[in-house]
Amino acid sequence: MWTTIEQIFPYAIAYTIPLLITALGALFSERSGVVNIGLDGLMIVGSFIGAFVIFKMQAQWPGQSWVLWVGLLAAAAASALFSLLHAFASINLSANQIISGTAINMIAGALTIFLARNITGSGKISITNGFAPFDVPWLSKIPIIGDLFFTKTYATTWLVLLVLVLSALVLYRTPFGLRLRSCGEHPHAAEAAGIKVQSMRYVGVMISGAFSGLGGAVILLTYSGEFTGNVAGLGFLALASLIFGQWKPLGILLATLFFGFATTVANVSQVIPSLAVFPPVILKIFPYVVTLIALVIFSKSSNAPKAVGEPFDSGKR
Repeated sequence: MWTTIEQIFPYAIAYTIPLLITALGALFSERSGVVNIGLDGLMIVGSFIGAFVIFKMQAQWPGQSWVLWVGLLAAAAASALFSLLHAFASINLSANQIISGTAINMIAGALTIFLARNITGSGKISITNGFAPFDVPWLSKIPIIGDLFFTKTYATTWLVLLVLVLSALVLYRTPFGLRLRSCGEHPHAAEAAGIKVQSMRYVGVMISGAFSGLGGAVILLTYSGEFTGNVAGLGFLALASLIFGQWKPLGILLATLFFGFATTVANVSQVIPSLAVFPPVILKIFPYVVTLIALVIFSKSSNAPKAVGEPFDSGKR
């Protein structure tokens, strides 16, 4: 049994990382007061731009690892810009945020597939190589922990974990974080205190866009290797992780780790004898069923921002 865990754990971590960074982006958006269910579409945009930039640059500079980092930055920037559509509709036009996010998902999938077909003729963009897994020196030799957390790891894993720590510090230990959270809790009181609520909400949505684009590019550069026009619904799973994690960074980390591990087990169950006895459909739906049960149990004690999803109409004219 322990051997089985050692085999699948590195893959579970790799699957968790794009989920984690996307859910962190949603945390910033919802803490500012804007629901963003367009995470899936923003991840697709990030995957497309990352694949396109890296595909072109690898043709010019083959074998250069810095090209991959440029692709990550391009993906984050493109998705941040694309998220402005959702921000404008939700903040300036006071549109229904659920409908706006749904439109983002629909537009992103159709637009990127159209562009990819015009670029490659197949609707897919493959890259020559992504990040290679590696064992962390010294730490991978630690008994038990080393085999689980420090073997077959990716550079993006440590980048996202650093972003997690920085996000927690920014949200709870800086004036910016206090202002952002106040816009999602009591926007009118925040405005009375001199905070530009609409501007802060724009920043929150753009951060969610950048993080989602980064998540889509991480998928491309770790276990996917090509843009295909979808991210297997990871954006919706990230939103579920946000709710399951009660809008807190540590809770989101634990929720995404659970989803990542459960999904990995479901994907590899038929090639592992000890898991093959379970019908694969049960393992695939298990994390979602648990989430629904948890949402029902903890719905009355939810820590969602009080003004999330509510349009803000400034009293200033």
